[in-house]
Amino acid sequence: MYASHPASSRFGHSALPHADMYSRVGVETSVCDASPHRLVALLFDGFAESAAQAKAAIAAKQTEAKGQAIGRAARIVEEGLKASLDHQAGGALAADLADLYAYIGLRLTQANLRNDMAALDECLALMQPLREAWASIAPQVDGPRG
Repeated sequence: MYASHPASSRFGHSALPHADMYSRVGVETSVCDASPHRLVALLFDGFAESAAQAKAAIAAKQTEAKGQAIGRAARIVEEGLKASLDHQAGGALAADLADLYAYIGLRLTQANLRNDMAALDECLALMQPLREAWASIAPQVDGPRG
């Protein structure tokens, strides 16, 4: 996405890589300071952001950016959300979530192969209730902030 429309500073360099660098530092700081509950919330946020970026890249016909965004979303699901499930403590719920994450991974692959916005919308719609439910239990898990 950035390669085709670089923003130039008065020195002729792209300003966007610097903005991306500062964004990454902010994310890394959030991750380092986050509770386990907050880490999962960051994964949900990262998934939603990556899926939105993929939709924008499909609309702009930016194949490389689409692939990168969908790849990031798939890694978040597979290596973050699915990998963090505790199957012993979670029982049937963990198994159901693992199945849902596997389905979302499949739909992300299909979205990538077919430039399928509807598949991305479906993934976002499936993930949103989980994201909201996870956010709703933050006060009980993290305690009061102050």
